[in-house]
Parts: sequence; C-alpha cells; structure tokens
Amino acid sequence: MSAQPRQSSLSRRTVLHGAAAGALLVPAGYALAACGRSSSSGSGPALRRARPALTHGVATGEVTSGGALVWARSDAPATMIVETSATESFADARTFRGPRLTPNTDGTGRARVAGLEPGQTVHYRVVLEGEDGAVGEAVTGVFATAPMASKDVHFVWSGDVAGQGWGINPDMDGMTIFATIADRAPDFFIHSGDAIYADGPIQPTQEQNDGRIYRNVTSDAKSHVAQTVDDFRGNYAYNLTDKHYRRFTASVPQLVQWDDHEVVNNWFPGEDLTGQKREGYTETDVDTLARHARQAWTEWQPVELGASDRLYRTVSYGPLLDVFLLDMRSYKNPNPNAWSTTEDDGGVLGAEQTRWLVDSLKRSTATWKVIANDLPLGIVVGDTSTNPENGPASMEAVAQGDGGTPLGREIAFSRILSETKDVTGMVFLTADVHYTAAISYEPERASFKDFAPFWEFVSGPLHAGAFPESPLDGTFGAAYEFVHAPTDANTSPAEGFQHFGEVAIDAATKVLTVDLCDATGQVLYRKELEPR
Repeated sequence: MSAQPRQSSLSRRTVLHGAAAGALLVPAGYALAACGRSSSSGSGPALRRARPALTHGVATGEVTSGGALVWARSDAPATMIVETSATESFADARTFRGPRLTPNTDGTGRARVAGLEPGQTVHYRVVLEGEDGAVGEAVTGVFATAPMASKDVHFVWSGDVAGQGWGINPDMDGMTIFATIADRAPDFFIHSGDAIYADGPIQPTQEQNDGRIYRNVTSDAKSHVAQTVDDFRGNYAYNLTDKHYRRFTASVPQLVQWDDHEVVNNWFPGEDLTGQKREGYTETDVDTLARHARQAWTEWQPVELGASDRLYRTVSYGPLLDVFLLDMRSYKNPNPNAWSTTEDDGGVLGAEQTRWLVDSLKRSTATWKVIANDLPLGIVVGDTSTNPENGPASMEAVAQGDGGTPLGREIAFSRILSETKDVTGMVFLTADVHYTAAISYEPERASFKDFAPFWEFVSGPLHAGAFPESPLDGTFGAAYEFVHAPTDANTSPAEGFQHFGEVAIDAATKVLTVDLCDATGQVLYRKELEPR
C-alpha cells in the first residue's frame, strides 16, 4: 500500500537555496573529516568572510495561527533579520528585526514572527546584519500558519537521529529520510526525542550486521561522548551538516521534545554514573550533564519555552487538533525504584505535569487530542545500565512487564486514563524503541479496566540503529496490531527499517488517518480512526 505525498509549495529553486545554504561555513570545532581524513581544529571559523554568514541553514518551530519561531546561527556577531511574504518573490514583504546573535549562545538565535494570516503559506528569508552594517546572503524557507477554522491537517512524527554510531554516510547520500519527509510538505513535524546521541561517538567506519562496512562523515564533537556545553552543541551542529536535514528544517516547522540521548542513555534526575559501564565519562553527575545538554538544546532547536521554562506544553492547531507535548525525562523518578512500588512517588511525569495533562485534556475542545509521549506506555523497556546484578529489574519507560495491578509509573497513568475516560479523540504518538508499530489498548483485555479504549502509534528511527520488537505489558490491555522491526539488533540505516509516521485529519469527515511509513515513504500500515 502506498500513498501519494503532498506537493510542497516551495519551488525547486527555493528548496535548493534553503538546503544548500550553510554548507560552506562550518565552525572549525565542528569541521568535517570524511572517513578518517583529518579535520581542522581551533575556535575560529574555518572560512572568514567580511559579511556575517548563516552556518547551518534555518528552521521554524512552535507555529501558531499568527506566526512562528524562526531559528538561525551566525558565524560572527550579527543581528538576525527575518522577512516574510505570501509569495516566493517576497512582494509586500514584512520585516522583523530579531535578536543579536553572539558567542554567548553559540551564535544561535530565534525571532518570533507574528501578526500573520491564519492557515496561510508563508515564505520567509533570514539575513544577518553585521556590526558595520554589512548584510550577509539570505537563506529562504517556508511554513504554514495554524488555521483558526476547520481545515485539513497533515503532520509527521518520528525520532532518533544519528544513533548507535550510524552517522551521515556519503555512500547513502546522507540522511535521505529527511528529504522524503520534506517532499510530503507536512504542516509540522513532531520530533519525539533523541534528536542527537550525545553519548554515541561516530567513528569513520562501522561494520553492519550483514558484514558490509558503513562509512561515516565524522567531526571533532562526535569523536567522543558529550560532557561540556560545547560538546553538546557540536552534536546538533553535526546533524545540520547534512543537506537533507537542512532542507527539512527550512521547510517543515518542528515541535521538539527531548528524551534520554540528548544527555545520556536512560538518564534520570539525580543519577550518578559512578560504577556504571559508561565509556569515556569523567563527569559522573547526571544533573550537571543535563544542565549542559539543556542549554545546547534550547540554543540549537527552534523552541520557545516561555516564562515557565518547562518543556511540556500544548500546541493548538485549529478546532480539529490540540497537541500535548510531554516531558517524560526531567521529572522522572529513579529507574531502579520504578519496578514494584505500590506508591505513586511522582512516576515519570511528576505530580505537576500529571495534573496539567489531565486538566488540559479535559479543557480541550479539539476533535483530536494527540499526546506526544517520548516514552511508550505499553512497551516494556528495561534499563540494563542501572540494573543491579542479580537484583530487581530497573525500568526505563512506563510499563513494568508484569501485566497485573498498576505499579510504579503505571499508577500515575492509570489515574490519567481513568480521569480522562470521557475525553474523546485521545491518540498517543511515540518513538524511542527504534521500530514502528500500532498498539491498541482495550479494557476488556486489561487487568486495570477503568479507561476508554485508545491507540498508541510508534515510529522511528529516523537515522539510527533499528531493533527487534519488545514485549508488551498487559496492565492496560496493550496488543500489537502491526509491527515492522528487524530480527537483528542494531540494524544500520543502510539495511532498512527506518521509519516515520504520518497523520492526516480530514476537515469534512474529521476522520484521523495514521500511516506508518518507511524511509522511502512507502506506507506499511494504515489505520483510520473515526471521531467519537
């Protein structure tokens, strides 16, 4: 089964301009070395220009009915200027003068463009104005504002980029899955986390399961685990050296979450890495690593957290859709304590976020409420790094694996599901486990029955190792309706099993359709959900 991709409103000239810009200038600390050839080093730009230059393309995020957040990075101190127009020719353009980009934020910055028409295609371009008034070359992109009236909605989600040592491969022409997504011209993209693998160095070569050698483009920052702010920054910079990724960020607005690999595998607040088998770490305080990682995340992603500075938030996209972006990492209780406790000690969301989710779902008047959970609900995900030898299991996600009465982190979710059982249109979207799946949840199959039936859809990885399917927990009656996963662990991107999910909501019928797709855009599974 296959679906026809939506056609982008960008012309070929615009797409190529947005994709290619930034390819010439790479900070020397992130300078590339293909397959073992040496790279330059130092703290200054690899190539100096009299005019400030955009180094890693442009991006948009946090789209509203009246505008969006525009992200860019400069190679030198400069003022960010954004122009918007309803046409590609930039007739009647509006100008927004943004912040000054300085080394304090690694040259990155964001400008909010506002006062635009709802539900409209917006062409934008970013230029940099230097200290002497010199203006650099523009980089262009496109986004669509959220609608106010009922209108077809089309978006994509996935996660997991450049993981398990599988980086940008010149033999594959880079991370082509992002070109596939950009070609489909979605209204926005939910990045479900693991946008980088800060704990996963990328070497010049790596052997695949099939015995072939996979070649990587490498960088200084990706030659070791990330521990400093600059290390984490370099991970984001590495991904944006891929031309397909830059084209994607220029033309597809993002709603970005974070998960574990933005910091270190399976991390939780207060964790101490001492005694764990973690190669390359001299900083063992996870809170310190998380603080450095969060700074780089807020600098290098098109995000705007507001005065509350919290990552969980609601994004409204017209009367048909509200998106609830969870943070299942920052308030997480320790993995070793999440196994068999019968008390609710904060779980994976924390008390405040749990209450916010319940109240927000109850208040929502949207036909569909999409909950973007960066950790799956019913898939059993263990944590071997903190599992004591011959001791009780250490759990990374929500499910406990016993299928009985809610325990540990399941307690909070049993309360969430129970208190929202009269809320219609709830759908959960996740990534994390590096395969794609459709999971139905039914009270009649469950040991805990006080909830309404719902679906959870899994997608990923985008460009990382793929893994076999994991078992399901029966507490909430989870059952696989579809799975596409390899039989061998850590299957490389060159061997397939890379995925994204695509969601379409029809304005006339209000039917929500979920397609689970491979890297080429082939639809592997489709589920249509009727509004209730």
